[in-house]
Amino acid sequence: MALDEEELRGLRLAMARMGLLAHGEMPRLTQLSGGVSSRIVRADTQQGSFCVKQALPKLKVAADWLAPVERSATEVEWLKVASRLAPGAVPQVRGEDRASFAFAMDYLEPRSYPVWKEQLRMGKIDEKFAGDVARLLVAIHRGTAGDQAVAAAFATDAAFHSLRLDPYLGATALAHPDLAGPLERLIVATAAEKRALVHGDVSPKNILAGPAGPVLLDAECAWYGDPAFDLAFCLNHLLLKSLYRARWAPALLRCFDTLSATYLAGVGWEPAQALEKRAAALLPGLLLARIDGKSPVEYLPGDTERELVRKFARSRIAAPPSTLAAIRTAWIQEIYK
Repeated sequence: MALDEEELRGLRLAMARMGLLAHGEMPRLTQLSGGVSSRIVRADTQQGSFCVKQALPKLKVAADWLAPVERSATEVEWLKVASRLAPGAVPQVRGEDRASFAFAMDYLEPRSYPVWKEQLRMGKIDEKFAGDVARLLVAIHRGTAGDQAVAAAFATDAAFHSLRLDPYLGATALAHPDLAGPLERLIVATAAEKRALVHGDVSPKNILAGPAGPVLLDAECAWYGDPAFDLAFCLNHLLLKSLYRARWAPALLRCFDTLSATYLAGVGWEPAQALEKRAAALLPGLLLARIDGKSPVEYLPGDTERELVRKFARSRIAAPPSTLAAIRTAWIQEIYK
């Protein structure tokens, strides 16, 4: 849906307050696709082209899903921290307007920065790139682990609950009342972990395959908490895509192996085995959440595929395996039998 004049005027005013427009300048604004939580445009101005992102109070999904618009400021702060720890791996912030919950950042040309999700969909599957994603996550988690200043700046527990824990695991508990106990315990356990700066939405749709490596976008769920959530969230997508693109399942599962092994090899702020156990507990819940939560994956429309995932995840939520490799092995045995 195209932006109306009021929305366009609001974005122009925000850009002017950021100091990104000359006096009287009327930039060309082009709405960009992707994402359900924000209004995103490309702005072509006298200073060049950049991206403007504005948080929405209601997400563009079928379920009733409200979220605090203050998450825009959280994303800006995450970008600044990540840029310091992993230079070049996130877009640079160009300006911020907290009055409108909007900010501007570098526009990355799609021809040079394709979306990883689209590459996977088309069968361009690079195991090394999966390892690079793991190293990027490790750099951010390791660089913020135990940092009390970062913990204070990202004490966004309420927002993370409304953006992630409740719409994923909480909504799934409502859809599966017999699993409500284990899912509620998983929510409580995840919320209690305070270890490092978490991105919260490490999905292939939010990762660009840049010339120098992965570039991570959309950190509006950022929270100082359990880094196992980021690991499990990304691995969840690789499992689901291996079902969606079954002919490329071996390559996608190798990416699962490489990403998990590379990440766990880099964990130094706590025992890797303990983090892996938490990720293995989260993964079945997240699998089921992408079928029956508030944000179901759009690429598994068939009842047969969805029921396969549902059956696999349900059987492991109450008593999850302690390793990611065990989940991956069971996935092969049960999904492709």
